[in-house]
Amino acid sequence: MSQSFDVAVIGAGPGGYVAAIRCAQLGLNTVCIDEWKNLQGKASLGGTCLNVGCIPSKALLESSENYERVAHKYSGHGIKVEGLSVDIPMMLSRKDKIVTAFTSGIAMLFKKNKVSSIHGRGTLVKDKDDKKPWKVKVKSGDEEETIEAKYIIIATGSTPRQLPFVAVDNERVLDNEGALALVEVPKRLGIIGAGVVGLEMASVWRRLGSEVTILEALPEFLSVVDEQVAKEAHKIFTRELGLEILTGIKLIEIKTGKKTVIVKYLDAQARAKKLEVDKLIVSVGRVPNTVELGAENVGLRIDDGGHIGVDSHCRTNLPNVYAVGDVVRGPMLAHKASEEGIAVAESIFANVEGQVRELTKLNLDIIPWVIYTSPEIAWVGKTEQELKTAGIKYKAGQFPFMANGRARALGETSGFVKVLADANTDRILGVHMIGPYVSEMISEAVMAMEFAASSEDIARIVHAHPSLSEVLHEAALGVDKRALHI
Repeated sequence: MSQSFDVAVIGAGPGGYVAAIRCAQLGLNTVCIDEWKNLQGKASLGGTCLNVGCIPSKALLESSENYERVAHKYSGHGIKVEGLSVDIPMMLSRKDKIVTAFTSGIAMLFKKNKVSSIHGRGTLVKDKDDKKPWKVKVKSGDEEETIEAKYIIIATGSTPRQLPFVAVDNERVLDNEGALALVEVPKRLGIIGAGVVGLEMASVWRRLGSEVTILEALPEFLSVVDEQVAKEAHKIFTRELGLEILTGIKLIEIKTGKKTVIVKYLDAQARAKKLEVDKLIVSVGRVPNTVELGAENVGLRIDDGGHIGVDSHCRTNLPNVYAVGDVVRGPMLAHKASEEGIAVAESIFANVEGQVRELTKLNLDIIPWVIYTSPEIAWVGKTEQELKTAGIKYKAGQFPFMANGRARALGETSGFVKVLADANTDRILGVHMIGPYVSEMISEAVMAMEFAASSEDIARIVHAHPSLSEVLHEAALGVDKRALHI
């Protein structure tokens, strides 16, 4: 006899495991199905984010930034270090310990909240019968079982997009997983794609000694970011960090040899060029992981891009079947997936209890974005170019970190904060940051926008002195041309 549950969650990434825990907290009998295995072949919860994405990349970024500080910045503080060296295996070991702590922590949270966990690939196997629950086949190696659930939450995440003319082997040609597992610093590193992952991995290995060249197909650098922020970032990354960033390129051929990888391409002027590197990271985006989900078995609607069709409450075209995270519309961000998982769990509970209330839904227009380079880049809401294109009249206030006391004390003075507000109502339309620890500062802007705040609201809030948050305060004052320290 198959096991029966109220809710079956397929996928244990940030969307899935959070949804499962919240369902269980609400008293729903919940199972979470996940097939991820770590390098040791053991089941490991947390999906891409915890295993080979957000968490391990930040661990290596921090290690490389510490090395950079000791090598180039601490002398300005009167701290001198002789015989500096870097131990890559130790860095990787630290990273792996952090990953293990978090993935095993999810298992403990499942146990604490009485969430059942099954390892294997979950596949929808049967069309919906109004009198019977959904069935999910779970296959792990040669073992197979089928579970039943009244509600299904699909949270299977995404996988790296592949280039059609080169295979990722994680020896010479790497994806994000391979880029996080290099056991030595490559002398020459090539990166295809100047997005979030590409820039973060470029930052890690450039600081540790690699010569890094980034090839980007789009004509503009960081085109999704506010144009002024993108220009500042390009200047810092090329002049100070030493990255070579080439935009507007067209790939022609990639050949792997025993020791090197050769990339042939056309540059922005359509001139034939060749790049020879020791390692090549392919970072050209991600695609929804909906293959072998069994969508065709049950009539689940999936578009040509692989996304599951959902409404504003993450409901699919099938009754009692929801989908969250990277497999649905909106940004592929862990925090977006988690909040969708919570909203879906609470919607299911309301349905089970027969509650009549407005269902929770996520405001996709106010999702924070962060790129964990140094300096960091963070933003929320509309960019200046989007407002111009839409014909929306706005006011802008800007303030540099150079004029901030805390930034001066840290020795991290690059960048600025910009606040964009409606010209008539003063309601905040977007906030854009490049500078130290802006990943921690952006939440104030998100909260302000969620509660429809004006720039005047932020300008009237008392910010601690000295703190980096004063830069946001001054930028808000600057919307009405009354910044005090510039």
